[in-house]
Amino acid sequence: MSEKTMSNNTLYLIQASYAAAPLALAKLQQLYTPGDQAVLMGESVLHAEHEAIAQLPNCHVLDTEQQLLNPAQSAVQVISYSAFADLCLQFSRCVTLK
Repeated sequence: MSEKTMSNNTLYLIQASYAAAPLALAKLQQLYTPGDQAVLMGESVLHAEHEAIAQLPNCHVLDTEQQLLNPAQSAVQVISYSAFADLCLQFSRCVTLK
């Protein structure tokens, strides 16, 4: 069994309330570097059209929260919980923004 190498980049979990999400996304914009990835969770999914998200190449939303997305939204990738778990295992550093 071969081991996958963990990324030295950062996985950002955006778990902010609806009101706090714009501030969390502004912080994400400051911290995000190439190779990082982000997952919008909970009420922050309602801000998936924020300009900070549009600029990110690797932003995800869990399929269980897909109904919160605008159907025309294309800036984020919808992933299953299993894919989310695999994503978490790829990173040695995970930051939660609330």
